[in-house]
Amino acid sequence: MTTTNSSQFEAVIAAIDEANAEDVRLITVEGTEYPFETVYADRMTETMTEMYPDASELLRIAARAQHIRRWKIPRDQYPKNRQGYQKWRLTLRKMHAELVGDIMSLKGYGENDIARVGMFLKKQSLKKDAESQALENVVDVVFLGYYWDDFVAKYSDYDDEKLIDIVGKTLRKMSTKGHQAALALDLSPETTRIVLAAVEREKANLAAMAKVEVG
Repeated sequence: MTTTNSSQFEAVIAAIDEANAEDVRLITVEGTEYPFETVYADRMTETMTEMYPDASELLRIAARAQHIRRWKIPRDQYPKNRQGYQKWRLTLRKMHAELVGDIMSLKGYGENDIARVGMFLKKQSLKKDAESQALENVVDVVFLGYYWDDFVAKYSDYDDEKLIDIVGKTLRKMSTKGHQAALALDLSPETTRIVLAAVEREKANLAAMAKVEVG
């Protein structure tokens, strides 16, 4: 296993940041424009640190690389249906894993560490591996905390039923620790209403999953 805060780790993080800095899509944060994926990576790291302050080096790499060069495979390259969406997401996960794997290899990481980070990014062993589940918790908390309102605005034709269903599916991917972090977010009253409705609808499923959860 690699050493926490190693020079290898810092070199990998720098390379991920360099790749994401090439994103031509911009987002304004507190009056300043930044590459979209640079901001996303920062938010992933910050949330990971808040939720899992003792997270391993490999888990922190995966959090930083969660969307590395995501803009290279746009959603509109795939059919606008569930099958197209699933294929797009699977293709993205494979790309993210390969990109960060190449970076890690160049910076001196071994095959086992590279494979484990790839497992995290491909969302493998959710509900079975504590670190894989931890990454999923962070991903979902970042989505609800920073990107949910934009999502709702983009899909303004979605009614309450659809939105509650989407949040419910998100909750089912998370563990109790993720649920607690999500409910502690400073959400708008409207978003809070949707989230609480989803929690109520899913309470039986969530209670059952909590008995066997990891992460």
